[in-house]
Amino acid sequence: MEEKRYLTFALGKGRLANQTMELFEQIGITCEEIRDKNTRKLIFVNEAQKLRFFLAKGPDVPTYVEYGAADIGIVGKDTILEEGRSIYEVLDLGFGKCRMCICGPESARELLQHHEQIRVATKYPHIAKDYFYNKKHQTVEIIKLNGSIELAPIVGLSEVICDIVETGTTLKENGLAILEEVCPLSARVVVNQVSMKMENERITRLIRSLKAAIQ
Repeated sequence: MEEKRYLTFALGKGRLANQTMELFEQIGITCEEIRDKNTRKLIFVNEAQKLRFFLAKGPDVPTYVEYGAADIGIVGKDTILEEGRSIYEVLDLGFGKCRMCICGPESARELLQHHEQIRVATKYPHIAKDYFYNKKHQTVEIIKLNGSIELAPIVGLSEVICDIVETGTTLKENGLAILEEVCPLSARVVVNQVSMKMENERITRLIRSLKAAIQ
C-alpha cells in the first residue's frame, strides 16, 4: 500500500465535530476513539485508513491548517472570514447554517441608511470592518466584545452589533431586530495549500465522496 502518510483533520469542537463525524461515517470514514465522551486523548487515529483527527477551538482550526499541522479542517465560514488565513476553502458542507447580520433596535435602521458614524459591537472585528468599510463605505467605530453581544445596544455601548443569527429569538426577546444581512454562514472544508498539491489524489477523492453524500 503506497499511502503511508497520515492525513490529519482538525475539527471544530462541539456540535460541528459531531455532525462532521456523522457525515464521515456515511462515506466510510470512522473513528471509534473520538466517540468516547470520557477520553482524555488529544489525537484520534484510524490506523486502517491512515487518518488522524484532533479537536480544536473553532478560531484555531484555520491556523492549524495554514501551518500544515492539519491537512484538512472543518470550520464555520465566520471563522474563515475572521481569521483570514492562507488556506483553500473547497466545500460547503451545508450544516451549521446561520447568518452574519447587523442587528440593533429599529431606531438604528436610519443610522445605517444615512451612513452615520456609529459604534458597532462584535466578536468579529475583521468581518465588521470589511462590511462597513469595503462594502458599505461607512465609517464606524468597532468595539470588540467576547460575551453577550446583544447587551451592547441595550446598555448604550453601541448603536448596532455585528453577530451570528440562527433563529433570531434572542434578538426579539431583547427588543432588537436584524437590520442588514452581511453574509450566509455554514460549515466548510478547508485544505492546506501544500497538502493540496502533495496529497491531491486522496484529498480530491475525499471531497468528491463528501459532495456525493451531501447531495
